[in-house]
Amino acid sequence: MNHPQPSERIVVGIDGSAAAINAAKWAAAEAVSRNVPLRLVHAVPERCADEGTGDESLEVQYAETSLRDADAALQATGEPVKVECGIVRGSPESTLIVESRNAAMICIGSVGIGRIASKVLGSTADAVARKAHCPVAVVRTDHQPAAGSDAGWVAVVVDEAPSNDAVLEHGFREAQLRSAPILAMGVWRWGLGEIPYRQLEDRLGPWVARYPQVHVMPAAARRGAAEFLTHTQESVQLAVVGDEDADKVARMVGPTGPRMAGRVGCSVLVVRH
Repeated sequence: MNHPQPSERIVVGIDGSAAAINAAKWAAAEAVSRNVPLRLVHAVPERCADEGTGDESLEVQYAETSLRDADAALQATGEPVKVECGIVRGSPESTLIVESRNAAMICIGSVGIGRIASKVLGSTADAVARKAHCPVAVVRTDHQPAAGSDAGWVAVVVDEAPSNDAVLEHGFREAQLRSAPILAMGVWRWGLGEIPYRQLEDRLGPWVARYPQVHVMPAAARRGAAEFLTHTQESVQLAVVGDEDADKVARMVGPTGPRMAGRVGCSVLVVRH
């Protein structure tokens, strides 16, 4: 029997928020498709020796409750996923970055609870997207796990850099997993907005051959993925980008909240080269 290696697990940051539980549900499909465990992690702040134990006890109880709630929500989905739970000392940011050294992917909700809840993107999600050692999925709080073209496109950055192969590999895999079509964002910076069909065909050819069931539509995005996603009228459920776009995740995820009107953002997967 083959046992998963330490790096073969999907890690989800849990903080007691609905956004974190939603990220865990999103990650469950990843774990099932790879036949690896889903690790739920809650960070508890480290305390000085002279600090009282009362607050620490409450924090641990809160962590345990948050993990139980997330686990229960996953079990309710019926996904055949193995769930591991862990309480780790440290800040959420540092904890997830350390966890990323031995993970296939980190998944985190786009907005947490507390003081950062009103921001476009929680500070932890922003930092992890930029500093983690493995791919990072930042899942919008209003994203509902779904499959098929009705759920929207998987938008994937396409360029001529050798490192783009990793982005394309993850993009096609995500599209196949979610039975979704690919919006191939050609980011070549030339021309007047026309689609560089020849370059796109050359780059996409091997991946189209490997994933013949995935429908691909080219799109001109010469001003970059963030600019394209901010203005496109297409429904995008997930954007797959490289390291160079890690600092633009907040813009791609977009604002959240019941009063937001107009364009709705998307979940973002940042691929490490």
